[in-house]
Amino acid sequence: MRPLEPLGLAYLPVLPWRCEIGIGVVGAGFIVRDCHLVAYRDAGFRVVGLTSRTRATAEEVATLRELPRVFESLDAMLDDPAVEVVDIAVPPREQPAIIRRIAANPGRVRGILAQKPLAMDLAEARALVAACDAAGIRLQVNQNMRYDHSVRALKALLDRGDLGEPVLATIEMRAIPHWMPWAREERSLSTFVMSIHHLDTFRYWLGDPERVLASTRPDPRTRFPHTDGINLSILEFASGARASAWDDVWSGPVREGAAADNGIRWRFEGTEGLATGTIGWPGWPERVPSTIDYSSVREPGVWHRPRWPQAWFPDAFAGTMGGLLQALETGTEPDISGHDNLKTIALCEAVFQAATEHRVINFPEFFRNDR
Repeated sequence: MRPLEPLGLAYLPVLPWRCEIGIGVVGAGFIVRDCHLVAYRDAGFRVVGLTSRTRATAEEVATLRELPRVFESLDAMLDDPAVEVVDIAVPPREQPAIIRRIAANPGRVRGILAQKPLAMDLAEARALVAACDAAGIRLQVNQNMRYDHSVRALKALLDRGDLGEPVLATIEMRAIPHWMPWAREERSLSTFVMSIHHLDTFRYWLGDPERVLASTRPDPRTRFPHTDGINLSILEFASGARASAWDDVWSGPVREGAAADNGIRWRFEGTEGLATGTIGWPGWPERVPSTIDYSSVREPGVWHRPRWPQAWFPDAFAGTMGGLLQALETGTEPDISGHDNLKTIALCEAVFQAATEHRVINFPEFFRNDR
């Protein structure tokens, strides 16, 4: 039974009625060990087993999370009739080949949960979506910030009309990521790894923009070559609404000795109300729930401040897998489908180009022409 949600805000995921579909996991890194598998266990999902490039790591994670099996390879996993969904959690450069391998010989696989970014460019993302379509596989993308609880609570307010017509949305991130070794190999650093969360969230809240403006500079702390470190982006919508994200992975000389003021804060202003919130991710590995405070002209002078125990990391990961399982159960399209996610990949491309080429991008034309 799902717990009551304060003030009627639908901040929790809608999970499938039955959780019998077998899940095979590809990858055994931190995100699998401490987020995917923890969230799946708490939601009651059935994980059949996992496979990883390093057998010893896979066995360690399987033992820690009490999984029944370690597969010798992806092929061995696909040969198991119990595996109907494959959860892929590998670096972006490795993911496309795995999706293509499954789509070429799906067997009993009916669904794939892919990590974000689905691909590092729009053309490859389109090809992956087409391959899954041809194989009859439902593709869901793990844009897990959509399942952050404050992000979903705001979406509920917008759907109810509590804030009126959207005017301005902002997300301000001051956080220092741990860049994985694979990040050195890619053409983009922050845009497709960090900014992608906020760009996808703006799409979730407001739809697709008309125009994209952006600026970037390297992060002074990150020593390997890169162009997009600190990202500033502005989205203009046909409705008149505006959105901006300040993605600051420098956050000042905190590691060099200065006092810290890190965090992720968002704000949404409408014609009839406003909401502010925080995202708990920078507190990881501590469980730090995100927050929302909101006020409306319907109740002059009143602030509502609902709170909950769930946190983005790891609880949101039950939502993205749950959306795929629910789609398989009902025969519908997943909520963060590959087709929907093409727009998010395109938006990342648009931001990257707008920043590096110092120009305004017409987003609908950009998406149409990049085929």
